[in-house]
Amino acid sequence: MLIVAATRVPLIGCENGGVLQYRDDGVVLRTQKLGEADRIVTLLCRRNGRVRAVAKGVRRTKSRFGARLEPFTYVDVLVHPGRSLDVITQADVIRSYGSELVGDYPRYTAGTAMLEAAERLTPMEKEPALRQFLLLIGGLRALGEKEPRLVLDAYLLRSLAVAGYAPALTECARCGAPGAPPEEISDISDISVSEARPLVAFAVAAGGMVCASCRPPGAATPSPRTVELMLALLSGDWDSAMSSERRHRVECSGLVAAHLQWHLEHSIRSLRHVERA
Repeated sequence: MLIVAATRVPLIGCENGGVLQYRDDGVVLRTQKLGEADRIVTLLCRRNGRVRAVAKGVRRTKSRFGARLEPFTYVDVLVHPGRSLDVITQADVIRSYGSELVGDYPRYTAGTAMLEAAERLTPMEKEPALRQFLLLIGGLRALGEKEPRLVLDAYLLRSLAVAGYAPALTECARCGAPGAPPEEISDISDISVSEARPLVAFAVAAGGMVCASCRPPGAATPSPRTVELMLALLSGDWDSAMSSERRHRVECSGLVAAHLQWHLEHSIRSLRHVERA
């Protein structure tokens, strides 16, 4: 049996009439029971993106690799393509992030929300999503080192940006006018669209911060420090993020969650269990 690494699942016939297997490394996002002894495993892989595959017999006590295919586990897998679902024939652990998180509730719940978001932000199976994969690996690693809620918000903001849903934070999401500190402008009625204007509200439906003339009813009015925190998380400025105040972290988390759920059109169920900063 020939083993190759591929960017997509290679459904190529071999000389003996078989089908090529493929090897990839990925993070287990979720598992589901199948029958009496099997599981469906959802992974986010380096080359093949999101993959759903059956792990046969893993729920039996004598399974060869059942414990290796649990959520949060970074594994190297050998997969045999199937008609409806692929089949995992081999799994070797590269790193188990779960063992570092299960004893810490805030970190574990933040990590669970990251896994769910990773699955939702990669809607197409077997569509390469290298940047999403690298963000998830980096986020899981950072959970053991930094404030978990900040890590989660940074991960969600960057994943949204990769998916094309980055919130507008430095210009008006509606008219495109560049933002400016409110004290620099005295009469907003005299400002042309091309000139800078203060961004006074966060409108989820509009896609981010908006100026006073574009502000829709019901838009949130975050503190400028909260917007600075969001920018710091997007850019990876951890010194600024870690020095932020608790109230700004809480406000940031609410805006990030609202922005995420608006674009996904469904809630991330795991977020309700995440402790606020």
